[in-house]
Amino acid sequence: MRWTQAFIPTLKEDPAEAEIISHRLMLRAGLIRKVTSGVYSYLPLGWRALRKAAEIVRQEMDKAGAVEVFLPVLQPIELLSLSGRVADFGEDLFRLKDRHKKELVLGPTHEEVITDIVKQHINSYRGLPVNLYQIQTKFRDEVRPRGGVIRTKEFLMKDAYSFDVDEKGLDKSYQKMKEAYSRIFERAGLKCVVVEADPGVMGGGESEEFIMPSEAGEGAYVACEKCGYRAVLEKAAVAAPPKGTGKSQALKEVETPGMTTIAQVSEFLEIGAEKLVKTLIYLADGKPVAVLVRGDHEVNEAKLVRALGVKEISLADATTIKRVSGAPVGFAGPVGLEAPIVCDQAVAVSANFTSGANKADFHIQNINPGRDFKIERIADIRMAIQGDCCANCKAELEFARGIELGQIFKLGTRYSEALGATFLDAAGASLPMVMGCYGIGINRIIAAAIESSHDEAGIIWPAALAPYEALILPINLSEPRVAQAAEDIYKRLEEGGVEVLFDDREAAPGVKFKDADLIGIPVRITIGRHFLAQGELEIKKRWEKEASFCPLEEAVGRVKAILEGAQGPS
Repeated sequence: MRWTQAFIPTLKEDPAEAEIISHRLMLRAGLIRKVTSGVYSYLPLGWRALRKAAEIVRQEMDKAGAVEVFLPVLQPIELLSLSGRVADFGEDLFRLKDRHKKELVLGPTHEEVITDIVKQHINSYRGLPVNLYQIQTKFRDEVRPRGGVIRTKEFLMKDAYSFDVDEKGLDKSYQKMKEAYSRIFERAGLKCVVVEADPGVMGGGESEEFIMPSEAGEGAYVACEKCGYRAVLEKAAVAAPPKGTGKSQALKEVETPGMTTIAQVSEFLEIGAEKLVKTLIYLADGKPVAVLVRGDHEVNEAKLVRALGVKEISLADATTIKRVSGAPVGFAGPVGLEAPIVCDQAVAVSANFTSGANKADFHIQNINPGRDFKIERIADIRMAIQGDCCANCKAELEFARGIELGQIFKLGTRYSEALGATFLDAAGASLPMVMGCYGIGINRIIAAAIESSHDEAGIIWPAALAPYEALILPINLSEPRVAQAAEDIYKRLEEGGVEVLFDDREAAPGVKFKDADLIGIPVRITIGRHFLAQGELEIKKRWEKEASFCPLEEAVGRVKAILEGAQGPS
């Protein structure tokens, strides 16, 4: 492809909207352009890179035994209603009505659609297992799109769905996908860690995320270097602190006029936040429950849902709080509370702490679990923080951020039961299919590659994702020998199967070199003074400072050897 035909609108300056490195470089290198918040167009270079990422995914899915399908963007809302996910997705759903007033959604994911298809055509154990996948556009009305293409309202995703006869079969399907994911990210030149994850709106049991460590990522996770435990923050288990020491003190009611926050009470009573306990009133499947966490901790609602064994929770409104505790917001406490109490493990071992008095403008000091209130359930229900220790080996946890590239789930029978996807086993019994689902954000592969491989001049593409593999950069095309050599090597590379971009612009050398570094093609072939003087082409790897030289006749072999021998910078 010739540059003058390729449509590569590079930018000299960083766009004001750019938030992170990949966002800035994708805009400057002419890969994408913003249409509106959370929506981007892919220009030729960006589309070529995206297609390469998708092809790597497609090849590994096929290799793992998954079969490709293509499902519709439009879905009847009734399907999501059957699984209960209309409420789960909430305002993230894009809804619309057709001319017949039928309510539809733009697919945020396709569990319901694929389950409905499979149930119509597989009714015996002989038809299982099966794993179907697609690469399709998904839509979610993100409240805060960010990071360029990392979090958008419209995105390209690979989603696969496995159907098995039992949990043992699901374990095998899940492992195949996990191994395929590792190969995908390795081929893309991305170094990922696998962490335990929360299933979220997908539901089911076990789930893991593939995360590329990066400060540009919005996903926080914890890691234990001693035992290897890793989990996203929403899932991270922490060790219970040691039991508090000291003699139990007598309860003491203190006036705290208008003080409804931990910070206010802590300052007024001159005690640390860790000596205060928040009593939060939640509705768990519609029923009130009191949740206790230390003043310096925050409730982890994903953990709380699992601890309670309910489908949904929400913070109670002021009216409900007043009815349950007898006090306005900010003054609820466990002593004398007429509601079941779920207590974080850090609170359960605390002694002589302070909490609300269940009446306006008062708190109680020296509260002790067991003596002063009854605990319905003790569990790890808080967010991990710096200084927490691993629940497995008690070593201190390390915190990191990363870009989530993919997630795999053991769904179990959530969708098959809801949509009636059953089969007859060998004994003739009707059983629900056991499902898994497996997603990869294709757009994020591109952004992650740029985040992990760039310098101050621009992108440094791994060979597997590069829009083109080689760039021909002639200096002074008005010189006949340069022009002829450029055309010659261009033809030879194309015939040799190398994807090549020929910078045939009548532009200053400085402009060409800056653009070459910006778009980051792995191998640059410069034809200039050295060629005129010595008859040799300059061959430079984008990730190395020094160049080498070779005769034109050897250039194709040299370029192919570079491409075959290295993905890019290590």
